Parts: sequence; structure tokens; C-alpha cells
Amino acid sequence: MSEPELPRPFRENEDEEQPRAPRSACMLLPRLSPSLLGANTQPVSLLLAPRPPPAPRSSPQLFASRDGLGAYLTPQPSPPAASRIIYSTPDWVVIRDLYPKASVHLLLILRQPPRNLQHPFDALNAHAPADAALLAALQLEVRTLRLLAAKELRRLYGRFSAQDAAREAAMQADVAGELPEGRDWGSEIIAGVHAAPSMNHVHVHVLSRDMVSECVRKRSHYNSFTTPFLVDVEEFPLAMGDPRRGAAAKEYLHRELVCWRCKRGFGNRFKKFKEHLQLELEEWKRE
Repeated sequence: MSEPELPRPFRENEDEEQPRAPRSACMLLPRLSPSLLGANTQPVSLLLAPRPPPAPRSSPQLFASRDGLGAYLTPQPSPPAASRIIYSTPDWVVIRDLYPKASVHLLLILRQPPRNLQHPFDALNAHAPADAALLAALQLEVRTLRLLAAKELRRLYGRFSAQDAAREAAMQADVAGELPEGRDWGSEIIAGVHAAPSMNHVHVHVLSRDMVSECVRKRSHYNSFTTPFLVDVEEFPLAMGDPRRGAAAKEYLHRELVCWRCKRGFGNRFKKFKEHLQLELEEWKRE
């Protein structure tokens, strides 16, 4: 039996990661609070803060359209690309998404060629020992990024949250000892790959679930993160018979707009739906 045909990518021009100067407020992210990712790392405030671009090179390398993420993988990224990089290792590059779809939106990009140009369903199939090792390493890195994103959510919204009230009060009073645990912001983070990625390089989205951003401009933007079109990295290796391996996966993008929080349906009324998401954000951050 032949393997199912992988879904063709959905093309969203404004989703394509391009190393260019920000053009609207949706491309700007706030600075993060001081926290540490782990041993021998910089404070999170330094990792995620926008950096001044380095001096332009005489012959910058350009990566167009679906190859845009390649700009972050070069030994000397171009100035716009370098300013978005949070951290880089021999295996991964982590960036702030150029077109964030939520309050916090990071991308984990795989470095290892040629596997980083495979469809993620192939690169992460884990049928061979090398594949299994890559999948395990990716899942571990994503768990680290979930913690990083959760810390940023707490920085943004912790002062509004009823569950964080005792923690915030202790911080304000500079009380000695361990802080109250507070809200589990990690449960508000989602992470996965698209069934039909818009970019060629293997990458994982790590973002908050609020979906409030000026960059959420159409139904497919929203549905690509709130339906099974986004495949959680913990679901891998994906079964060969999984329906998301076929071209029908793109049908998720055309589903009715349904609020991720209250489950109310809005049909195709996108403007009304965006207004609703903003109201839900206000309620959600106060939980």
C-alpha cells in the first residue's frame, strides 16, 4: 500500500517568515521579565528583548517566500533576522514569530539539513533510531520553550489573575521565602506543527492560546492553531493512518469560527469574532 499523500501547504503571505523590518504593531513583542531558562543561560529579559541589528553586511543573503526561515539558520544572519533570534544552538534556532498570532508566539526551527527541509510528518516519524532521537530532543526543547512562554504570560497578565493574587502580593511585599505557586500558566501554552506548513523548514509553533493579535486576519489564521490542523508535538510519532496526513487536513482551515474558550460558534462573522476574542482575553487573564 502506498503512503498517503502529504497535504500541500496552505499559502498565507503574511504568515511567511521574512527577515524584514516590522510594519505594524502585530510584529512587536514586549520585553520579558528577568527569569532563567536553566544553567549557563542568559536572563529571559535579555533573550527575548528585541536586539539592535548588527552592522549590515556588504552582500546579505536573501531567503524568499517559503524559504524565509532559512535566514535564521545561516552562520551570519542578516540584521533583521538576527534581531529576532532569542537563542541559537547547534541543533535549533528559537525566534520571536514575525507575525505572532497570540500574546506570546515563538518558533523553534530545526537546523539539521537535509532533514530540516522534510515535511514534519516525515522528519519526526521516529521509525529509525536517528528519527527517534531527533523526536525526543525536539520534544524536550519544546517543553523548555513552554516554560519560557509561560513565564512571559505571567509577566504580562499575572497582576490581573485571581489565581496569582497571593503570589503578586508576596512579590510586592518582598516577602522572604518561596513564593506561592499561583496560576499554572504552562497549561495556557500550546505547541505543535501545522499539518500543511506554510514554510519549508521544519519548525514548531509555541504560543499562548488567547489568539488575540492584529496578525490574526482571517479564518484560516485562527483555525490553523485551534483545530487538529495544529499537531501537538507530544502526539508524534503520528500514525500512518492519521487523517491529517492526507490532503483533507486543509479542510480544518475552513471550519466555522468557534471560540477556543467558551465554544460559541460565529460562522464566518470574522469581525464580530475578533471582538469576542478580545472580550474573552479580558476574562481569561483574570481567572
